[in-house]
Amino acid sequence: MNRRRPYTLKRRAENQAETRRRIVEATVDLHTEVGPSRTSISAIAVRAGVQRHTVYAHFPTARELFLACSGLTLERDPLPDADTLRRIANPEQRLRRGLSELYAWYGRNAELANSVMRDAEVDPLTRDIVRLRMSPRFEALYAVLAQGFHAGRTRDAALGLALSFHTWRSLTQDSRLSADAAVEFVVRTIRCTFERRN
Repeated sequence: MNRRRPYTLKRRAENQAETRRRIVEATVDLHTEVGPSRTSISAIAVRAGVQRHTVYAHFPTARELFLACSGLTLERDPLPDADTLRRIANPEQRLRRGLSELYAWYGRNAELANSVMRDAEVDPLTRDIVRLRMSPRFEALYAVLAQGFHAGRTRDAALGLALSFHTWRSLTQDSRLSADAAVEFVVRTIRCTFERRN
């Protein structure tokens, strides 16, 4: 029996896992820098230090590669946890905490989010991956933050606007508010909206 064979197989598996990781990380970097729709397999191969065929061997389709990239991004830096927020009884405090965590996430991931959101408007694959990865998380977050506010179109519009990456970017990047000031502005606006309706 060849005792070196199990070691060789283990080493080969480790090398393949390392190659796969380099490909995924290279793709995340390029998605951040130029956007998913402008990221080519050739550029990924160069950045990862592999050949094009190696990229295809690990990820036969762009969809599989995009799923791996989005999975890694959310694994490294998850979106706010809806279950944790649910434990906050006061609706306004819950909203403030949820927005604070979400806006902090946007701040940490601004460059990547900007590239992905831009491309999602024109690229069907990017749009599909964003919906698959982000929609369930945002729906859970929305459901928790909506509790305690009167149901209706006004609530839906207000919360949809509050959770939007574009709102965060407008307030913090364009208007140059701090993240805390942006959260307070949104919370105060929502509070005033519902006070006027009551």
